[in-house]
Amino acid sequence: QVHLVESGGGTVQAGGSLRLSCTASAYTYSADWMAWFRQAPGKEREGVATIYIGTSSTYYAASVKGRFTIAQDNAKRTVYLHMSSLKPEDTAMYYCAATSYGGVSLDPARYNYWGQGTQVTVSS
Repeated sequence: QVHLVESGGGTVQAGGSLRLSCTASAYTYSADWMAWFRQAPGKEREGVATIYIGTSSTYYAASVKGRFTIAQDNAKRTVYLHMSSLKPEDTAMYYCAATSYGGVSLDPARYNYWGQGTQVTVSS
């Protein structure tokens, strides 16, 4: 059964850090890519980072590169998003997603499976 569960969201001051977790069912973790997306009120969903489960290759959106790190723990079927130097503009609902689409992509349309999301709020 497809299942993705996010956790770790919360409220943090600008400049602070948070770590998000996404735990997948065995079936979902067999996907090739797992990624984090975010969506702020009134804005489109945007890709933040993605990781290729087989090799741990990663790719980041320009807006978060150098501040966010995506990582995996295969034993726990979990993907993490370490966020540092947070800015108020990082405030959004953060979603975990998975796909077996062959190429690297941060296009939400390429992802088949989605979690329910976890809220991140960065105060100034």
